[in-house]
Amino acid sequence: MDIPLLPDLDNVLHQPVRTRIIAYLTARGTATFKELKEELNITDGNLDAHLKKLLAKSYLQSEKQTVKKGRPQTLYKLTSEGAEAFAEYIETLKRVLSPIFKSDKD
Repeated sequence: MDIPLLPDLDNVLHQPVRTRIIAYLTARGTATFKELKEELNITDGNLDAHLKKLLAKSYLQSEKQTVKKGRPQTLYKLTSEGAEAFAEYIETLKRVLSPIFKSDKD
């Protein structure tokens, strides 16, 4: 089986927690810090570190809101750059993995 060399993958997205954050927001649209923390089952510090990397790359945008009793809440949303990068990342993975799945059918 001839497998192509692994192309350069987006280092920001090619990390399991960040891939899951982007996938979740792709399906959901928006989510609060608390929702992401509960869905991903990770600590505040871990989630914060990953969100900072995604925000720095402009893959996410955040919006501070005030909710019940004046408590602050941050809402996260995928940007168009983030959506495009994620789509490209998925397509790259499909190209790399397609020979493996084709050989299973033979």
